[in-house]
Amino acid sequence: MMSAFGVNAAHLHLVLNHVPTLGAFVAVGLLLMALIRRNEALQQIGLEVLFIIALVTLPVFVTGAAARPALKNGPAFSDIAVRSHLDAAIAGFTVIELAGFAAWLALFQSSRRGRASRALVTTATLLLVVALLLMGRAATLGGEIRHPEMLTAEASTATIDPNQFLASRISEYMVNSWWAWPAAETVHFLGLSLSIGVLLAVNLRILGVMRHVPFGDVHRLLPWGMLGLGVNLVTGMLFFVGQPGQYIRNAPFHWKIIFLVIAGANFLYLTVFKKGFTDRYDPNLAEKAMAVASIASWLIVLYAGRMLPYLGNAF
Repeated sequence: MMSAFGVNAAHLHLVLNHVPTLGAFVAVGLLLMALIRRNEALQQIGLEVLFIIALVTLPVFVTGAAARPALKNGPAFSDIAVRSHLDAAIAGFTVIELAGFAAWLALFQSSRRGRASRALVTTATLLLVVALLLMGRAATLGGEIRHPEMLTAEASTATIDPNQFLASRISEYMVNSWWAWPAAETVHFLGLSLSIGVLLAVNLRILGVMRHVPFGDVHRLLPWGMLGLGVNLVTGMLFFVGQPGQYIRNAPFHWKIIFLVIAGANFLYLTVFKKGFTDRYDPNLAEKAMAVASIASWLIVLYAGRMLPYLGNAF
């Protein structure tokens, strides 16, 4: 399977898969150092790194699932290792995204009030530590995919029951339930509308629209946009785990993931920059270019998502 760049997904996964684990180590170190030294600036950097890692983990997870067809016919392929690795990856992905969400809330609190809640920062740090342990387990299981000699004798000879794996149970429920997929689609589009609506309002304000509205008032809507992004991410991953085959062979899906990460980064920028809270905020050319890039990214995400059944020939 070839990615949007024409590169095998297994290659991309091998390049990217260490980024969340190493980045999480860095973020944990920064946050613990900030706690020990009571340094707000260091804490801010640690939270920003954590949020970036949460964003990058999305393409890491997708390329990992997309790499399975490339490995399936290999001589050292172990189906039980792949399934175990996928379950561990789902757990690690879920917790790192929760940690990233908590980090963003702490950053937003800091930008609005000048200081993040200690309880929120502690929650983000603890979630990050748990995610690091889960991702470490996923990495270990990932090594067993191409190295079956690492499997125990019981695991290498075990009969596979798909229902014992989390990903298989999610897939079966999403596909066979009469209501799960339609309900998730409805919630998915509601989350997309909420996220795009909020960021469109904020970025249009940066471009000079609604000048009579104070930027700080528009900025207060960001948590609703982040909530929409979170809902979009949860439902989107249910679709992906439910029917991965119709996505990993679909070029528009890969472009959607790329621009979703770019659009997600816009949340971080709008959260940590301070100039927007001055009474005479006058965006410079770079800030206006950022706003245009964000709007364009969301339009591409919207278009690519809508075109999945028509351009990718995988549905």
